[in-house]
Amino acid sequence: MTGAGQALLAVLAVAGAALMLGVGWAAGRWHARRGERLAGLDLGTPVERATFHTLHTASLAAPPLRAGLTEDAARKAARRLRSLLGTEALCLTDREAVLAWDGPGADHHQRRAMARVAVMLESGRSQSVRTECQRPDCPLKWAVFAPLTGEDGVLGALVAYGSRESAVLVRAATELARWVSVQLELSELDRSRTRLMEAEIKALRAQISPHFIFNSLAAIASFVRTDPERARELLLEFADFTRYSFRRHGDFTTLAEELRSIQQYLALAGARFGDRLKVTLQVAPEVLPVALPFLCLQPLVENAVKHGLEDSTEECRITITAQDAGPDAVITVEDNGVGMDPELLRRILAGERAGSSSGVGLPNVDERIRQVYGDAYGPVMETGVGAGMKVTVRIPKYRAGVHSSPSVQALPPRT
Repeated sequence: MTGAGQALLAVLAVAGAALMLGVGWAAGRWHARRGERLAGLDLGTPVERATFHTLHTASLAAPPLRAGLTEDAARKAARRLRSLLGTEALCLTDREAVLAWDGPGADHHQRRAMARVAVMLESGRSQSVRTECQRPDCPLKWAVFAPLTGEDGVLGALVAYGSRESAVLVRAATELARWVSVQLELSELDRSRTRLMEAEIKALRAQISPHFIFNSLAAIASFVRTDPERARELLLEFADFTRYSFRRHGDFTTLAEELRSIQQYLALAGARFGDRLKVTLQVAPEVLPVALPFLCLQPLVENAVKHGLEDSTEECRITITAQDAGPDAVITVEDNGVGMDPELLRRILAGERAGSSSGVGLPNVDERIRQVYGDAYGPVMETGVGAGMKVTVRIPKYRAGVHSSPSVQALPPRT
């Protein structure tokens, strides 16, 4: 076993948590040290160099594993993991087959490996055995089988092959398998988060009131005889609105597309309420391509229409603005409706009033924005009884993992 493998064991045993949380920092430090070496400066002790190299290699192995225990992820990670241990060969398996093999011996060891993995799956514990390989030229004389675990139990195995029996290899391979298991658990959390967001979007879609659909179609029908051209335009708006709201792909959209859907919704509301609805839309063109969670603004406008028109007999003024604020886009939705008791709003956002007139819209939007961008980007809601409501949302222009590639079209001005 090489010095790198011994350094790995030391790092995992002494600072397992730091290996996961500090990989990015350590990788940067390792690169900095590498630059110092090129400049002829002191790099510190050999242990320091081996430790930083180990952490850097671990940082390269982690991203593929965050995709889960798949053949592609295993193939990309196996070489890095073998480098960490410094072994002659290494393979990753699921419960049924070898997913990736790095090093010699794949042609005659894979079948034996899966037979031993089957035994390990029953116990769920690491095992070390002699390979009993009869080929004199094969360097794989000793193997360590370490389980890879997840929420559903043992998912597969990490198998490390050495040229001789080594207690250090057993410990290092076992600790490395635990680290890989943590990455796999994080990948499951990522998938759970995605499923949660999809469920929340479905909840928003279910909130689109049949009452609103019926009233929109009734309003369109009322123009069929008196103004056929307007009836045609409204019908197209209705089709586009429902097509966007019920689309089945993408967790994110662009601000341009979200605002376009909002315009369609307001056009349908205007057909029903006529001159009682006054809308002002002010958008800075440079923020139109900004990506944001799908259906995160539309519920805010629906809430403004409800409290400004359906809960009141007065004229409703809704102002929607989207401004460029350096690294962020700042979006506001303001109405002059009946407003709400701030304490009631707090209870709705806390999920204590799930059956309220605001439905799942406001808490859904609040939760999804915080999930994607963090608590610093949660919507700010200002309201009072009889004072209308103003909702301000800050969306970062660029955020890793948040992207959308639909076509961006300029929005026509609406007043």
